[in-house]
Amino acid sequence: MEDQEIGQLLSLARDKSDAGRERLINTVSDLFMEDEKTLTERERALMTDILNQLIREVEMAVRRHLSERLSVLPNAPRELILTLANDAIEVARPILLNSEILHDTDLIEIIQHRTMEHQLAVAMRKDISETVSDALVETNSVDVIKTLLENVDAKISSSTKEYLVEESQKVNVYREPLIRRPDLGPALAEKMYWWVSAALRQEISAKFDIDVTALDDQIESTVRDILESEGEKAPQAQKKPDSAERLVKDIDVTPELLVRVLRQGEVSLFAALFAKYTELSGKLVRRLLFEPGGEGMAIACKAKDLPKQIFASIFLLSRKARPGENVVDPGELSRILAFYERIDPEAAQKVTKQWQRDPEYLYAIKRLDLAKGGPEEE
Repeated sequence: MEDQEIGQLLSLARDKSDAGRERLINTVSDLFMEDEKTLTERERALMTDILNQLIREVEMAVRRHLSERLSVLPNAPRELILTLANDAIEVARPILLNSEILHDTDLIEIIQHRTMEHQLAVAMRKDISETVSDALVETNSVDVIKTLLENVDAKISSSTKEYLVEESQKVNVYREPLIRRPDLGPALAEKMYWWVSAALRQEISAKFDIDVTALDDQIESTVRDILESEGEKAPQAQKKPDSAERLVKDIDVTPELLVRVLRQGEVSLFAALFAKYTELSGKLVRRLLFEPGGEGMAIACKAKDLPKQIFASIFLLSRKARPGENVVDPGELSRILAFYERIDPEAAQKVTKQWQRDPEYLYAIKRLDLAKGGPEEE
């Protein structure tokens, strides 16, 4: 340093006012902002010593300003960086977020002994190591762990991800950030499919190569086993089937029988037969029969691969059976038959599988691409 700079520092050091202290800190930190070759090792040590002695004497606003300036310096004094990183969070945050001077051991020490705000700042750092991630998870703080999971740059070990996937069964806020992590992997995604919401299931199926229909079958089977097991422990009175359900119990249902029953005007019997034929609930079949557009019935028939002529007969006869509807508009028939031809049979089978699990899934046809090319929007 030039003699003039040394004289300026000595002059500032003699000024004990807050303003003098702030100017001294800014002047010294400016020297670190310059090319590191400007300072000798002895001069760097002197500057570091001055800052270490003054840092606790100045107000928080000055410390925060210094922290912001030093947080991006690769040659900032390590002792000073550690002091700032352990300061109040307003001062520490820039260092914890950005400083490359901090080692994993420094970060773990801060995670274990400082506030949750310090932990959150560490969780938002770029390129967090697996060791630091483990320390963050060990805090058992939901907010800290959620922040870590949302940090896609953070490295998280396989064992820790497995643990967090298990935890996501009871901690809902872990689910979405876990699924959206690029390093989750299909095995853990498949595991999560069992307990996440329908929206997240759709995201899993879009992101990973997973046979979601097979998974749904496994889930349904497991739930059925649980219910049957519970039923053995505490038997409950079963709902008595209605007369139509009792009547069709032993009947071999064929497409021709379905049409013949409808021609005879036996709508209730048709509904019971169609429910048995498609393995759908009677309540849902009645909704399909009387819904305005007929798309649901078209999907159920397509899933059973019924010929177009059979579906046309079912559609026309069911429409005529509705109160006040003895004539079907030819335009309506043309529309629904065109829709029937466009439906992808495999997609229709997937939807009826879902209907078998959840009758309220009826209006999923508006969200899924069931038809090749999709139905035209009005």
